[in-house]
Amino acid sequence: MAFYHRDSCRLCSSANLVKVLSLASTPPANAFVSKNELDEKQDCFPLELWFCRGCSHLQLLDIVAPDILFSDYVYVSGTSSVFVKHFENYASTIINYAELDKDSLVVDIGSNDGTLLRCFKDAGFRVLGIDPAAKIAEQATKSGIETIHAFFNKEISEEIKMSFGQADVITANNVFAHIDNLEEVISGVYSLLKNDAIFVFEVSYLLDMYEKTLFDMIYHEHLDYHSVQPLMQFFKRYNMEIIKAERVNTHGGSLRCYVQKTTAKKNVDSSVSEFISMERKHKLDDENTFISFAREIKEKGQALRSLLSDLKSSGKRIAGFGAPAKATTLMYHFGIDENDISFIIDDSPIKQGLYSPGLHIPVLPASAIEEFKPDYLLILAWNFADSIVSKNKQFLNDGGQFIIPLPELKII
Repeated sequence: MAFYHRDSCRLCSSANLVKVLSLASTPPANAFVSKNELDEKQDCFPLELWFCRGCSHLQLLDIVAPDILFSDYVYVSGTSSVFVKHFENYASTIINYAELDKDSLVVDIGSNDGTLLRCFKDAGFRVLGIDPAAKIAEQATKSGIETIHAFFNKEISEEIKMSFGQADVITANNVFAHIDNLEEVISGVYSLLKNDAIFVFEVSYLLDMYEKTLFDMIYHEHLDYHSVQPLMQFFKRYNMEIIKAERVNTHGGSLRCYVQKTTAKKNVDSSVSEFISMERKHKLDDENTFISFAREIKEKGQALRSLLSDLKSSGKRIAGFGAPAKATTLMYHFGIDENDISFIIDDSPIKQGLYSPGLHIPVLPASAIEEFKPDYLLILAWNFADSIVSKNKQFLNDGGQFIIPLPELKII
């Protein structure tokens, strides 16, 4: 089945749900196509946010089958120097917090190209990745990061225990929001963890998404929009507890949670109650908060559309920069197509030569800037705007200008 609709909350199983936001339907956000596939129809799926009146969790209920989304995945962490540095700091923080020794095993769920695990391996620890993208998993293994090609579940966790023993740390970065059957995954995590081990995950933080109107973080891979309060209740159901919470600046603002079994020894940090208080202050437990969110999105769209229309009518040439998943949501919802941007620059060799999901805008390497000389580059990967601008100073020196659409529309 390519697509299905669920009728209960993913965290608490309540059926008391209300729709609070409808975005334009899109194809899967990473469904880039080759030139030979341009004539094939790409299905678009609903993109609607639902609020759970039982636990205040915000989520998608329309689910595209995981094998469609992830088996031919094109995103790799290692192409971004910003992410490589982030993971280096992340690994160092976990090593200190978890008090790892040289025999410790670190397992990463959704390990992608192994960028994070390499940081642990370089520090002397045993590592193992699990990832459903066949080509990426194979490449990671060839590069020295052993990676199991699979979706993580209870069965896989038992196989890992048999072959490698239990884990001292399990990580899941920007994948905990991707999983419809969280119960299966958390059962596997619980089984694989040693009694005094920790599970650490990062997800885009709902409060940042709301405060900065980062609506383009909403796409079919992201089934959940997490905050601490609903997660606390969720983990309690599985005899686990959040013991520490942090805000980090990736993806426009992310939440990092440290979780242990309730029988483990670490004390619950004050940050957990502080996050819950902050979330209540911003009314993340009120469905009306997200109904007003829709109005903010509409205003952002009108401002960007007006700017692009003015530039095009004055004869300016515009291209995009960055082809992340979020660009699919932004372009579809704001009605940006090949009439607005003629091509998209992306530094990932995997995406170069392909065409954007549904809209079929060509993705080209950075050399296309010099070749086609656009007047403006719309930074679709706005969370990397600083590094993109820094790496493309020549474009500015030649008179080009960058447009940053979010969190605030501005021209550089």
